[in-house]
Amino acid sequence: MSQVLGTEEEEQALSQKLIEAALNGDEELVDEILANSIVDVNFIGTVNLIIKQTHSFQHEESADELKVDHVEYKTDVTALFVAAHAGHMNIVKKLLTAGADVNQKLFRGFAITAATRQGHYEVLNILLKAGSSQPACEEALLEACLSGQVKMAEFLINWEMARSEVLTSALIRASSRGLVGIVELLIKSGVDVNSMHRVLLCSIKPALHTSVDCTALVAAIVCRQSSVVKYLLGAKADCEVRLGAWSWDSSSGEVLRVGAGMAEPYTAIWCAVEYWEATGTILRMLLEHVSANSLQMGRSLLCHAVLCGNASAVQVLVEAGADIEFRVCTTDGGQFRPLHLAAKCGFLSVIKMLVEKGCDMNAMTNAGETALMLCVLFAHVECFRELLIAGADFASINKNGQTVADLLDSCPHQVTICELMWDAILAGRDIFSSDLHVFSTLQFAARHGNIEVIKKILEQKKFDVNLQDTSGFTPAMVAAQEGHMEAFRLLLHAGASIGLKNERGETALMLADKSGNKDECERVLLDLILENNFKERGFNTLHFAAMRGNCEALAYLLKQGCSINSWNDEDYTALMISVKESHVEACKLLLSQGADCYLANCRGDTALSLARKTASGKVIEEVLLDHMAKKLVLTEGQLTKHTRQGKGKPHIKVVKMLKSGVLKWGESKRRNVICKEANLGSSPIFQRNRNNRDAGNPGIFRVVTTSEREIHFEATVLFIAELWVRGINLVTSEALGANTVANT
Repeated sequence: MSQVLGTEEEEQALSQKLIEAALNGDEELVDEILANSIVDVNFIGTVNLIIKQTHSFQHEESADELKVDHVEYKTDVTALFVAAHAGHMNIVKKLLTAGADVNQKLFRGFAITAATRQGHYEVLNILLKAGSSQPACEEALLEACLSGQVKMAEFLINWEMARSEVLTSALIRASSRGLVGIVELLIKSGVDVNSMHRVLLCSIKPALHTSVDCTALVAAIVCRQSSVVKYLLGAKADCEVRLGAWSWDSSSGEVLRVGAGMAEPYTAIWCAVEYWEATGTILRMLLEHVSANSLQMGRSLLCHAVLCGNASAVQVLVEAGADIEFRVCTTDGGQFRPLHLAAKCGFLSVIKMLVEKGCDMNAMTNAGETALMLCVLFAHVECFRELLIAGADFASINKNGQTVADLLDSCPHQVTICELMWDAILAGRDIFSSDLHVFSTLQFAARHGNIEVIKKILEQKKFDVNLQDTSGFTPAMVAAQEGHMEAFRLLLHAGASIGLKNERGETALMLADKSGNKDECERVLLDLILENNFKERGFNTLHFAAMRGNCEALAYLLKQGCSINSWNDEDYTALMISVKESHVEACKLLLSQGADCYLANCRGDTALSLARKTASGKVIEEVLLDHMAKKLVLTEGQLTKHTRQGKGKPHIKVVKMLKSGVLKWGESKRRNVICKEANLGSSPIFQRNRNNRDAGNPGIFRVVTTSEREIHFEATVLFIAELWVRGINLVTSEALGANTVANT
């Protein structure tokens, strides 16, 4: 048993030695070993072998690069395999003569594969003549084609051992590697230029690593091999292939990224757009054979370039005559243009290119949306900036009646987009609006309360500060409604009117009142009035100050010459308004400055009647009555004077009271009395003397002097009598107070 094992070990050692001698090219040693009958010429041993390798290295948008490396592997081999690999022709012959199997397949292929891989033409010839099988020849052919060895490939083709599908695979794979010589050889050898085979295609951008049925043209396009594409086009290559990454719904127009190779089949030129080659050479070559306006499922080639976010392809297509305003029409009635698709997807570079090429920035979809609106709806801030700079119209209105400004209210990036607009305005850039009644930057800035922007716009003096929008709102109305007081102040200072009304008949102050900002707005207005910075014609500043009860403003306006008894549009004087608003101090000021409390409007209202109608008007009523009473007694008035405590005949006297407390109705001392008090009604003595004939008349009142003398007077009506009594007592009290102070 040990002898047999020893023989096997010797055989293996000798066979391994044969392999090493064949690899090293030692013919004498090979002859010596072959002479030993125990050697196995087809023994599979292991050696370190430096093997030539070719592989493709992908770039993003440039041609795949074919790299050749020599890598050392520890691998299974036979003596024939290593001899073919090393190109030792004589040793190959000796081994074949000794019975080496020409069709023995190893991990690294057949012996003919090794000879082809390393470029040993003579060895290849010997192996073919030695009876290489069809699989061996096909593998060798593929090796020759993929490494670009035209002479060896031609030699193998001429042996006619390869099947058509192998030749097709070789053509497609050689095309992907940019091996024009091999491609030309295979086509001249009769391989159909449009034949298809399943091969592995790889791309970095867009990402692709999939086995797909395709042609040589598609493989060349995907791998950006422009020289091969040129040759294949000259050979009338064309095809359809399923390589697209975007699935297209022709009914709704929606697109879905399904992954490379999963979308609908398309032609080679569509493939060239998606698998773009940086110089555009491939697409330009294809455009010599195909229209730039070719369509697929209702969309244009330009739309596909936009969808791929490929601005360079867009440029090439437009320069080749692609319709930049092509309308994609879906079966459910949708319509949009390339610019709309770019805005929806947020492809900034594509938008720039389309704008540069002169597209209509304000074209609308079937829903009335412009590209600018779509940027807002899909929150593409940089795209919005580009369209703003390019002059997109902010006054466009969609079918829902919304403008860009309206859509911004629901945009998640509203603050960012507004900041972008502010920066543009502050930089002196115009934001275009074809209709300032629909959109104006002044009103937009007022709505957001941006003081710096409003100042900048007002400095430019390009806008009417009172321009009303389609609903009748002015910038001042918007600022008042939104509660932006500094903006409101700026606008009023610049001449904004607060008397204008919107379509619902509302003024700025009415809108402020509805939104809870009335007090703040009125304070701003008063400040401007006091600063002499509010000059609106037709606005009753005095009445407004009276309504606010601002005594400082009232005094200032009266000093400026405002008519104290003028009427406003509602037929009220300033005094009446102060009374209605229960502003006591304002009433006192107006009365002291000569306000007429007896004036009555068309409704018959006087200041006193309004005070009596007001729930909190009792104090003001007293103020008015005091003023009326003092004014009455301090000016001359006719009264009926009763003489001799009612015994004499009554007669008319002109009565007047002096501020010193003296009641006067003549020049004599007896007709100038110092009053102590006055009371309504007659005394008991007066009533007896008159025998109750007219002693109860409502207009009778009596004055008691400091000497306790009683004097009876009679007014025409009770109210006048009441005023005389009140006035006499008021003046007497003031005179007494003044005397007390003087004596002190």
